[in-house]
Amino acid sequence: MGTARLRENMIKELEIIFDSTHDAIIAVDREARITLFNRTAEQLTRRRAEDVIGMPVEEVIASTRLPVVLKTGEPEIDWKHPLGDTSIISSRMPIIDESGEIIGAFAVFRDVTRMVELAEEITNLREMRIMWESIFNSTQDAISVVDENGIQVSVNPAYTRVTGFPSEGVIGRPCTVDIAEGESIHMRVLSTKRPITGARLKVGPHAKEVLVDAAPIIVKGAVKGSVAVIKDLTEIMRLTSELRRAQQMIRKLEAKYSFDDLIGRQPNFLHAIEKARVAASAPATVLLCGESGTGKELFAHAIHNASDRATGRFVRVNCASLSEGVLESELFGYEDGAFTGARKGGRSGLFEEADQGTIFLDEVGLMNLDTQAKLLRVLQEREVRRVGGTATRPINVRVIAATNFDLLDAVHEGSFREDLFYRLNVIPVEIPALRDHPEDIPLLINHLIKRINQEYGRAVNSVAPPALHRLVRYRWPGNIRELENVLRRAIINLSVYEMVISDVHLPELPGECEPVVEPGCVDELEITPLRDAVSAAESAHIARALQTARGSRTRCAGLLGISLRSLHYKIKEYGL
Repeated sequence: MGTARLRENMIKELEIIFDSTHDAIIAVDREARITLFNRTAEQLTRRRAEDVIGMPVEEVIASTRLPVVLKTGEPEIDWKHPLGDTSIISSRMPIIDESGEIIGAFAVFRDVTRMVELAEEITNLREMRIMWESIFNSTQDAISVVDENGIQVSVNPAYTRVTGFPSEGVIGRPCTVDIAEGESIHMRVLSTKRPITGARLKVGPHAKEVLVDAAPIIVKGAVKGSVAVIKDLTEIMRLTSELRRAQQMIRKLEAKYSFDDLIGRQPNFLHAIEKARVAASAPATVLLCGESGTGKELFAHAIHNASDRATGRFVRVNCASLSEGVLESELFGYEDGAFTGARKGGRSGLFEEADQGTIFLDEVGLMNLDTQAKLLRVLQEREVRRVGGTATRPINVRVIAATNFDLLDAVHEGSFREDLFYRLNVIPVEIPALRDHPEDIPLLINHLIKRINQEYGRAVNSVAPPALHRLVRYRWPGNIRELENVLRRAIINLSVYEMVISDVHLPELPGECEPVVEPGCVDELEITPLRDAVSAAESAHIARALQTARGSRTRCAGLLGISLRSLHYKIKEYGL
């Protein structure tokens, strides 16, 4: 009974306090119904508390934003808006219980005409503690506020986490109390009246290194205090380290293809895969030979990922895309001042970056003879010398080279070093051109369509027999790369309702009349059943009509001259 009476007395005291303040105060519960309506609120709204308690706040004050604060949990400080025929300045804040749940909200406001008087009355930052606490508790950055004498007046929970000092250990004490090493940033701000950014010092009992930004609090030209945001440098360094590790992981994942991505069942292609698997299990240098677009880079990825260097870096170098001087500095690095424009301090080369991993030298036959000589030294001595330097650096790198022309012919012509050729040609892998295994084209088409669907957000599921017949018979001078390009263009030509690549969707294939295989190899594709050909043509025609009708089935049925019911049936039949 005594406890109930004590609680009743406390409630009455709070009501007296709320009614004595010059600020209007309105509080709502989680349903936005008014639970508190003090005397000043009655005066400003010309409504009685007994009439509005329990009412939805929007029915009492149409312009209120308390429901918004309830929903977002974000405080709104010093908002100006109308209230009847007057203007008010209000601040709204959520009421959050110990579990972090929003159980209500309250607004503090007053007539704007009294704001000048309010600004003159509030000279002590302690009177703003409620507002500060609502902001402080919602940020993860440590914040410290001192008055004009450098005495701590407020800190947030994040401050305790960063410095190790509880609020009761610093409030009311000089701002230097938390400094383990360095100069007080607060005192510098108070003396200079200027903000300071990026100051480094150590704070707390464990001398934690932090980064501090601070700015003066100025009222009517006079410095009334200083506010500082403190960032934990150890956390920043941890995140930086994590980022660096993530970047290293991404670099390792640059070799993203495996042997599962090498699509083909014909003997000549399977023979190339088998030789690549043997190369993956051995530490020797590999030379990938084949026309442009046959998938030499995919083979290099697969070899790296199947080798004992899979956890190391995979570095790709296109020797054809770099000029002679640039290629040399990129491969071997350079020392400070090695040439005009060289980075201060020098730079490591790609061979050094690939240490313990694999370096893939694409179009290796396009290197000049000087660079070939340096590459030979790397392969023989397993060490590199940077451009402009004299010291050598040991490396352990697996080299996979690729070329689209006969290096032995280049040796005979004098454009490629014979000794380097034999160093590279330890395990040669000859990748056949697509025209040499045309039976694999349907498998490749299905594989590529799935990949393109994922990139383009499409649902293409097949190629009509006449179109497939054209694709199988074409010679593909650009090999798999050209096939992928043609499929991309065909899928772009499809409407959003079409899921089958028809003959009309394919671009013109130059020279496609030339047969790639002996007659009879693909007889099953020569003549398709009439029913299938009619169905493919009908499906494509309905899809184009749907696109013209912009998806309207009623209009589409009218364009086609069929009933809406028939159109629904055919759309379902063809999966449009």
